[in-house]
Amino acid sequence: MLSFVLCDDNSNVLDRLSKILDSIFIEHNLDAEISLISPNPHKILEYIQTNMPNVFILDIDLKSDISGLDLADKIRQLNKTCYIIFTSAHLEYILLAYKYKTFDFIPKPITYERIEETILRLIDDVSSSTTKNNFIRLNHKNTIINQDSINFIKKDGMKLVFYTDTRTYETYNSFNKISTELPSNFVRCHKSYIANIDKISDINSNNNLIIFNSKHGKNDFKCNIGPKYKNNFMEVLKNHGNFSNNLDSVNNTK
Repeated sequence: MLSFVLCDDNSNVLDRLSKILDSIFIEHNLDAEISLISPNPHKILEYIQTNMPNVFILDIDLKSDISGLDLADKIRQLNKTCYIIFTSAHLEYILLAYKYKTFDFIPKPITYERIEETILRLIDDVSSSTTKNNFIRLNHKNTIINQDSINFIKKDGMKLVFYTDTRTYETYNSFNKISTELPSNFVRCHKSYIANIDKISDINSNNNLIIFNSKHGKNDFKCNIGPKYKNNFMEVLKNHGNFSNNLDSVNNTK
């Protein structure tokens, strides 16, 4: 799911922009949401310390000690691949705006058609460069998942089920095909599971269980380790930087 953040000092503009985006998401069946709306750039900076949305739509003149350009600069320091879209009535800012790898510059007043054109072009760009931008595109045309949000993938008959931080996604696919789109931190641990080792919080080796950082409701996310895959999986974990220091007490026997 693509996550959007909106920042404009004018509350009327924010309200109109959010309504336009919601309409576009619904009309085109886009797997997207607005995660934060604020006129305050300081609130945006606070939010991105623990969250990293995929798309930022920023006014340039925020009537604050932090301009939209300053905000974009700080966002870029944290994330090189997110999308930044500027809105402004001052066209003289266009050249300055593109310094921050800007996806688009939308002149005010904002219109539905202009926003729609930009969002659909953005979706096409994400879909055509999923690996580069850390996304996985499912068979459903407009369903895009951030790889970093996936805890594990389960094979369920002819379907694959993606267990992410916020929800599950299903698609008709195979492990062989999806493996070509996954980075090295996704490791086969069972005939029916591929685990994201960056999301693991604990391993119960005696019961062959993997426990993940995220929770599903009130319950821990868990998946199994299969005997056929255990030795290789544990060896990968031992050589993985995030886990190498935490496996001294793990029982590696089958």
